[in-house]
Amino acid sequence: MDDITKVKQRFSIIGNSPALIAAIERAVKVAPIDLSVLVTGESGSGKEFFPKIIHAYGARKHKKYIAVNCGAIPEGTIDSELFGHEKGSFTGAISSRKGYFEEADGGTIFLDEVAELPLTTQARLLRVLETGEFLKVGSSIVQKTDIRVVAATNVNLLKAVEKGKFREDLYYRLSTVVINVPSLHDRGDDIELLARKFASDFSEKYLTAPITFSEDAKRAMLLYRWPGNVRQLKNIVEQLALFDAGTEVNRRTLIEALPLDYSGASSLMTKPAEKSYENEREMLWQLVYAMRNDIAELRARIDGKNPLHDKHTAAQSLIKYEPEAQYVPPVDFTSTRADDSDIEDVVAVPTLEDSERDAVAAALRRNNGNKKKAAEQLNISQRTLYRKIHEYGLDLSEGTTAENSES
Repeated sequence: MDDITKVKQRFSIIGNSPALIAAIERAVKVAPIDLSVLVTGESGSGKEFFPKIIHAYGARKHKKYIAVNCGAIPEGTIDSELFGHEKGSFTGAISSRKGYFEEADGGTIFLDEVAELPLTTQARLLRVLETGEFLKVGSSIVQKTDIRVVAATNVNLLKAVEKGKFREDLYYRLSTVVINVPSLHDRGDDIELLARKFASDFSEKYLTAPITFSEDAKRAMLLYRWPGNVRQLKNIVEQLALFDAGTEVNRRTLIEALPLDYSGASSLMTKPAEKSYENEREMLWQLVYAMRNDIAELRARIDGKNPLHDKHTAAQSLIKYEPEAQYVPPVDFTSTRADDSDIEDVVAVPTLEDSERDAVAAALRRNNGNKKKAAEQLNISQRTLYRKIHEYGLDLSEGTTAENSES
């Protein structure tokens, strides 16, 4: 563990999550062994640190280290950049030029975004990995190079192989050892550590008053998916450190700084496909209360009771309400004072989602489409209201469903 601590200090790596520590340990262990390494992980997760660790702790540490972003080089010039070219081999080749594989002879070359390589270049790279031989563009003379290749990608290469976009033999040559860099939202408390570090660095660099984070802001950080990973977190924290210098950043301020997705809401949930009502508990209680009042009024139509009395009963029963229990309203099917249509109205209890949609639409109608006032009445944030409007296809101007507004 002391060795891992030294590595983290040397390369300014912040975090203690088990997945991150395992990735660092794997990089340190493979460094002295001259094998090809494939680093995988989402964009912005910090993959670029691991080739540097492998080079610094390997036998080639005194030789050159060259990092190449394969996705940033045009397809027409990638072969020339990697393997060099001879004078006159193409228009503009006014002199011979060494490529990265020749320049880094004896050292390490890091191929970032390796999945972006054209298939023809992949064939050339495979030859280098297997025999150490390559040809300059426009040359027939075989050259040798002794080089270690570390590649990185945020693409699932096996799927790329299935689609014919990446050579299978090259995949297995590159992935002798695989290091998976965890996404930021999988690193738990590392998010708070990184946020504090970025805020402190910004304050020291630009001489601004430091910011702190409230407990609800820290919880929101853990819930957010961080699709841009560490790079996105750094950008958000620096933005807050600039515009909210000297303050304590709360949950609302943090959410307002997060980018909106297509539904008009920030992605404040760990699993995008999972629908959770945890952060909308107050709204659900109001919806349940409204449903019970409606049921009480329907019962009054059948039993001839006082609606106000049933409303009071429904309100009192909320104290014992458990979200997991399914409420089935008592219906007197033997009553001779109700016709069949009345009974059908009582039995056809609206679903929770229907009631939620109707409550949002009603709030928008009451406030003439004013989303701020509607959100206050529903006791939810405006961002949650935006998400519900999109989810249920509500008309923002009238507070009615899109299909009703068309008819």
